[in-house]
Amino acid sequence: MTHFDVFNGDADGICALLQLRLAAPIESVLVTGAKRDIALLARVAARSGDTMTVLDISLATNREPLLRLLDLGVAVQYFDHHYAGTLPVHPGLDAHIDTSPSVCTGMLVDRFLSGRHRVWAVVAAFGDNLVIPARGLAATLSLSADRQTALHALGDCLTYNATCEQVDDAPVHPEALFRLLLRHADPFRFIDEDPVFAAIDAARRRDVALARSTPPAFTLPGATVVILPDAPWARRVRGIYGNEVANDAPQQAHAVLTRTVDGGFEVSVRAPRADARGADELCRCFAGGGGRAAAAGINHLPAHELLRFVEALGDAYPAV
Repeated sequence: MTHFDVFNGDADGICALLQLRLAAPIESVLVTGAKRDIALLARVAARSGDTMTVLDISLATNREPLLRLLDLGVAVQYFDHHYAGTLPVHPGLDAHIDTSPSVCTGMLVDRFLSGRHRVWAVVAAFGDNLVIPARGLAATLSLSADRQTALHALGDCLTYNATCEQVDDAPVHPEALFRLLLRHADPFRFIDEDPVFAAIDAARRRDVALARSTPPAFTLPGATVVILPDAPWARRVRGIYGNEVANDAPQQAHAVLTRTVDGGFEVSVRAPRADARGADELCRCFAGGGGRAAAAGINHLPAHELLRFVEALGDAYPAV
């Protein structure tokens, strides 16, 4: 029998799996990728009697291969907070799905484990820009403000690392990063001692500074659109820069776009922090779009649909 751990390569997916494997170590086949690389179940070569844990990838996107695996006799435990559609009813599926805008997958695992490795749930929540829930979890651990700031930086670094067009462009492959963090077990040990953290953090800070110098392409009554230059640094920073501008202007919606190799765009959307709703619905109106209520995206927006997207963003988020 083989166990497969299938997880998003960003902070939430990695930290969700860290909690589970620190609580219950097991030899497993790891299946992961870049942050937007979520159609992962199609890669799983499981057989009858195998088991699988799936973390932080949309069930709606993976429905067909999930049903195929279940019908083969694979037992699946599934944790996620993205739009799922109608949940399959199958005796082999143990689903922990919660699409509330104030939770992430790491928090669902924390709930499942009754807080056993909560410090990693704090990192997951910060990495998904759930700052208030992250601070709430941190308060139960009596973490100082400085330690919370360090965990926030780690969450941003893990998400920054996975935000790339191809997983080979990541500073550290998400699978290797997961294994490294698992060896450290303690996030503060990784932050304080491992040069990998220092390298990712320095690159993140440099790229955010470059993004800040980019003026908006469209300024709407209730939303702002930034189109970053066609450069690897811009693709890496798109998600966390979207979080930053959303935090700076909580009454506004934001979209941060980067160009793709074929001339289109990848899109990250942040709903207003003051009213975290509708980002997933907006993005699902476009092919390749999805996500969650507070933060969503479009994997490929053709160039000729840019103005339609800007108009839809303005309609979804009029001025407050």
